[in-house]
Amino acid sequence: MGDRLANPRFDPAALLDPPPLPSAPRPWWRWRPVWRFRAPAWTSSFPFHLALLGATVLTTLIVGAQMAENYAAHRPAFDLDLSWSLLRSLAKHPSLLLRGLPFSGTLLGILLAHELGHYLTARAYGLRVSYPYFIPAPTLIGTLGAFIRIREPIPTRRTLFDVAAAGPIAGFVVAVPALSFAIVHSRAGTVTPSPDMIIPGHPLALTALAHWLRPGVPLAQLMLTPTGCAALVGLFATALNLLPISQLDGGHILYAVLEGRHGLVGRVLWVTLLPLGYFCWAGWFFWAVMIAFIGVRHPPVMYPTDELGRMRLVVASIALVIFALCFMPTPFSVR
Repeated sequence: MGDRLANPRFDPAALLDPPPLPSAPRPWWRWRPVWRFRAPAWTSSFPFHLALLGATVLTTLIVGAQMAENYAAHRPAFDLDLSWSLLRSLAKHPSLLLRGLPFSGTLLGILLAHELGHYLTARAYGLRVSYPYFIPAPTLIGTLGAFIRIREPIPTRRTLFDVAAAGPIAGFVVAVPALSFAIVHSRAGTVTPSPDMIIPGHPLALTALAHWLRPGVPLAQLMLTPTGCAALVGLFATALNLLPISQLDGGHILYAVLEGRHGLVGRVLWVTLLPLGYFCWAGWFFWAVMIAFIGVRHPPVMYPTDELGRMRLVVASIALVIFALCFMPTPFSVR
């Protein structure tokens, strides 16, 4: 029989602390490993953030120097097959990197404004938040962008809305003057065709500003300076962040405005990325996969019952207009 009693005594404490109810197993598609990667403490230090920013400055300067050379030679700005001769020239004469300052300074200024919008708003609400992480990478623009980490749960929908909306609006406010300046100082003409040249798209913001500032110049013949190319990339980054899906800035705004009804809208918009990827730009497939991995639905905030108020609904409408002005079904095409 062992040491177990056949008729154990009644314990009144069992009524106060009942055994937990069995929970249903999590579906395989929602499974998450028990082990999670924890970044070392030094990745949150200010010197590390500064080192990432310095590396991103270098990679965007290299891309900007190539853009400046392309612009001077009437070549497509985004025809960025970096040759070894260019890299050797930059290694021998580092001062040539200064030609990349217009592109690098404009692009990083837009990204920094975006992240500072999030950062300062989060700090104003007393949230623990990291410094911006800039990501250097050998890409078409020399970077994969930037992000911040909020290290605690968002308490209310108002807080979530304000932190999410501040970034894209701040980036847009910096990008539009830079693009306007570039349009005024860009030359009209045609580029020298090259194999597999990359042609950027034309968002509504560029179309409207070009029609206003350079009337009579066809948009297809407007050769944007490196500053204009950086501003165009900044508008595209703003549109990506404002996609009203998942945990992107637009997804945060959508959840804060609709709360319980955001899930259906997010799913419909996620499905829309698939035909966009087939007919317009294959990069939308990548974003669809990334969003599916993160999750299409938005996680709830701690206290979701607060109301946004009329002013925040006006700001949400402004964010929607900014998204319409920046969005491009075909951001880049290869010809």
